Amino acid sequence: MGFDLGEVRRRMPSRALHWHRRMDSTMTEASRLAAEGCASGTAVIADEQTAGIGRHGHSWHSEAGLGLYVSVVLRQKFVDSFPGVTLAVGLAAREAIVEATGVVCDLRWPNDLLIGGRKCAGILLNLESKAIIAGIGINVNHGGFPEQLRELATSLRIAAGREFRREHLLVELLLAMERYTKLIEEEGIKPVLRLFAQASSYVSGMRVRVEQGETALEGVTAGLDESGFLLLRQDNGKLVTVLAGGVRPAS
Repeated sequence: MGFDLGEVRRRMPSRALHWHRRMDSTMTEASRLAAEGCASGTAVIADEQTAGIGRHGHSWHSEAGLGLYVSVVLRQKFVDSFPGVTLAVGLAAREAIVEATGVVCDLRWPNDLLIGGRKCAGILLNLESKAIIAGIGINVNHGGFPEQLRELATSLRIAAGREFRREHLLVELLLAMERYTKLIEEEGIKPVLRLFAQASSYVSGMRVRVEQGETALEGVTAGLDESGFLLLRQDNGKLVTVLAGGVRPAS
C-alpha cells in the first residue's frame, strides 16, 4: 500500500516533514537535522529503513511499504523529564493506533506496545543537540515476520485482519504527541505517570523478570516512582527501582 504524503501535508501544513523512500535510519537523519537547528516537531519518515535502530543496539525490522517508521525532534523544556517523555510518547502511540485502527494495545514499561503479548510497536528516545529525538516504529501492514521474530512480533493488520492507511496513523501520532508533550509542559509528568499506569498491565501487580545485562531481577511490579521508573518488589520484600532493562512476564 502506497504512502500519500500529500494527504499528511494537507492535514498538517505547518509541519516540517522529511519523507524518504529508503534510508538507513530516521533517528540518524533526525539527529542531523536537530544539530542544524531544525524546528521542534520536525518529523523524518521512511518507507523503508535498512538499519532501523532499536533499544540496546538492537535493530528494528523495517520492511518496505508496510510499517510506520518516524522520528520526531522535540525541543520543549522538559529534558529533565526524559523518562516521563518516553512514557508520554508510548501513550501517544497507543492513542494514535486506537484512533486510526480501533486496535487497543498494552504498554510494556518503558517503551513497547503489545497486542496479545506480542510487540507491534517500539519507541526509542535519544538526547541530541539539546533536543529529544523520539523514534517510533509501528508494525502496520505486515502479514508475517522472519522466523526469529514470529513468536515475538505482530502487526495491526494481523490483529485486525485488514490493512490500514499509514498516513492516517502518522497524522494521529503527531497530533497525539503534541497533546502529551503540551501536557508535560503545562502540568509536569504526574498526569502522564497516572495515565500510563492505567493503560499498562505491566506497571502494577505483574510478576516479571527484568534482564539487566548478565544479571536479572524477579519480583512483582509495584507502580512507578515520581520520575517514571518502574518499582519492583522482590521476593525478599525489598523494593527496588528499575532504571533500565528488558521487562518480561515471569512464571
